[in-house]
Amino acid sequence: MTTIENFTLKDEIRAYWAERSATFDQSPGHGMRSDDEIEAWAALFARHFRGADVKNVLELASGTGQITAVLLSMGLSVTGLDLCEEMIEIASNKHRDLANRVKFYLGDAENTMMVDEQFDAVCTRHLVWTLLDPEAALRDWKRTLKPGGVLVVVDGDWVTVPQRWDARVKRAIINFWNKLDGTQPLYDKDAHASIIKRVYFNEGLRIERISQMLRDAGFVDVQHNSLESIWTQQRKHMSLKERLSLGIWYGHYFMVSARKP
Repeated sequence: MTTIENFTLKDEIRAYWAERSATFDQSPGHGMRSDDEIEAWAALFARHFRGADVKNVLELASGTGQITAVLLSMGLSVTGLDLCEEMIEIASNKHRDLANRVKFYLGDAENTMMVDEQFDAVCTRHLVWTLLDPEAALRDWKRTLKPGGVLVVVDGDWVTVPQRWDARVKRAIINFWNKLDGTQPLYDKDAHASIIKRVYFNEGLRIERISQMLRDAGFVDVQHNSLESIWTQQRKHMSLKERLSLGIWYGHYFMVSARKP
């Protein structure tokens, strides 16, 4: 007898982010804690837009609306797409006063169902590592872009980096510290570990790999950089423990962009 799975990996991913929505902004490096950080993000996005006349942006996995705030600060119109109703509710409430320039929709970033050649740019943060079929997703994102449009991805290697000796030491210190002060995890670590073992990038998402995939999908002018300018601003508003936690990822968290011919 054939067994039919009613709760798929995509459902697990949706449930994971739905649960995490309530505390997402509290995690080090996730929420925007100052205008200076928003300005630093805006400067990076502007650099990757390459001076193009970007007005209309599709933000994939828009989450709690953090990157949305950056894009809106740049005077752009934003269409946000997210898999979780809980994330959409938080983002919608956060940007209620700018509802004329931002709309949020429930949908799957791997199959956006958006109109062809509708957007000047497609942007996303913390999405690509969760993709089940990134080749198909990149083709779909390219389809939604106007000719000359830009795709900007912010992501990192969440698999191999934690295995380094320095990362293990920092994590051990943080875990001990949490036990001393009674801090509870902001997310389900077991669920995260289970999901990451089964997604496409289960061996880690690296700049070189995603850059080549962008070229294979027909994108050109691939560029990337670290987020040092962002960390500089984030560290100003973090506790010592938060700086130690975020320090695990320094140098392995990146922004990569490419243009549709």
